[in-house]
Amino acid sequence: MKRAFNVVLFILLAIVAHGQAKYVFYFIGDGMGVNHVNGTESYRAATKDGKFGRNPLLFTQFPASGMAYTFSATNPVTDSAAGGTALASGYKTYNGAIGVDDEKNPISSVAHLAKNAGRKVGVTSSVSVDHATPAAFYAHQARRNMYYEIATDLPKANFDFYGGAGFMKRNMTHDKQEAPDVYDIFNEAGYTLAFGYEDYKKKANKAGKMILIQEDDKDQSSLPYAIDRDDDDLTLAQITESAIDFLMKNNKKGFFLMVEGGKIDWSSHANDAATTFEEVIDMDNAIAVAYEFYKKHPKETLIVVTADHETGGLSLGNSKYLMSLEVLENQECSVDELSNKMSELRKEKNNKVKWSDMKELLEEEMGFWDEVELTWPQEKKLRDEFENSFVSNKGAFEESLYSKSEPLAARAKEVMNELAKVNWAHGGHTAGYVPVYAIGAGSDLFNGVMDNTDVPKRIAKAAKY
Repeated sequence: MKRAFNVVLFILLAIVAHGQAKYVFYFIGDGMGVNHVNGTESYRAATKDGKFGRNPLLFTQFPASGMAYTFSATNPVTDSAAGGTALASGYKTYNGAIGVDDEKNPISSVAHLAKNAGRKVGVTSSVSVDHATPAAFYAHQARRNMYYEIATDLPKANFDFYGGAGFMKRNMTHDKQEAPDVYDIFNEAGYTLAFGYEDYKKKANKAGKMILIQEDDKDQSSLPYAIDRDDDDLTLAQITESAIDFLMKNNKKGFFLMVEGGKIDWSSHANDAATTFEEVIDMDNAIAVAYEFYKKHPKETLIVVTADHETGGLSLGNSKYLMSLEVLENQECSVDELSNKMSELRKEKNNKVKWSDMKELLEEEMGFWDEVELTWPQEKKLRDEFENSFVSNKGAFEESLYSKSEPLAARAKEVMNELAKVNWAHGGHTAGYVPVYAIGAGSDLFNGVMDNTDVPKRIAKAAKY
């Protein structure tokens, strides 16, 4: 009886997998390599179950899975612009390119194909709407840092819903010339701007096209890290929920929605393990919103999850075959936020911070001494940096691609990585495989090894764009 049930289930899944995808969800974890996923599941097992092993994410349980190469047209290691363009359009291009080929000619994305096929389209992210990955789906610019020009391409694409943190350059071109405010351009093109989740709910019914971003007084470059989030902060799950709600209005033809977990990459550039794993979980929470939709429309919905590249060269465990991810549970904030707290302590103490003050902060935010025992070399590393930075005032802020941090915050991160037995090769991208997962109509197309350019082509095939 059990075998007969399994055979019937397999047949039903096969029927669903070969249907046409009327509703497409395309999730991209920026910087999310294989070990980011594996590490997150191990982190969940260690912190939630109190054991080593695996506590699975939702998306890793999808029936179809594969791996993708990520090299660009010019480099064995891609950046997010070329990687995003490959995932958006099916074309490899040079590092830094947004929606153009290697000769800087505009190329259409799968989102454009969906729009041309009569579907409603949404492009969203946990970072700014004009950042590399979301931009690759709607814009055509020679360089990824042309934020203003990228934003002005948004209404030209005429997509229905955009969501993210905000916009990097509202009224200044890449060559530092003053220009009309992009908000005015959006309004003239018929877009309603909503500032936060509650504002979206007030404006959605009357809006024809929507842009959902954070309030103006919040960081326009990105949503807060999940580990640092306040109750009133906009979340990727809320953006996903809002996008589904908006795209389903008066819609009989279906939709295409891209959702980027953009800050997996940022925390990986900073080599911040706990923050990275929490960002992967945060994207999984957004995927759970899409999965609830899938359960209502299983024969017509496709969910694809992948990444543009791996960031950091993350490795798990040490030479003694040990790993201790449970210590990461004691980290209460990102390294960026820890740095902010250290800087605030400087001001509060009028640059006369005592080691006892700093030790108390590290106990509260990292669990050192109180919850996590340090070796003498680890404590000496922290104390030496404190003397250098806070007593002698000789320390210079340390930079990763998206942040600057107090040198003592960087040392604290290194100690936490040592304790967890997590290692990083460097603070950039690597050429490692990225995972691919899928469920629903056409999901069978995403099994096995593929190139990143194959992913949007297979989505277009599944949706019959």
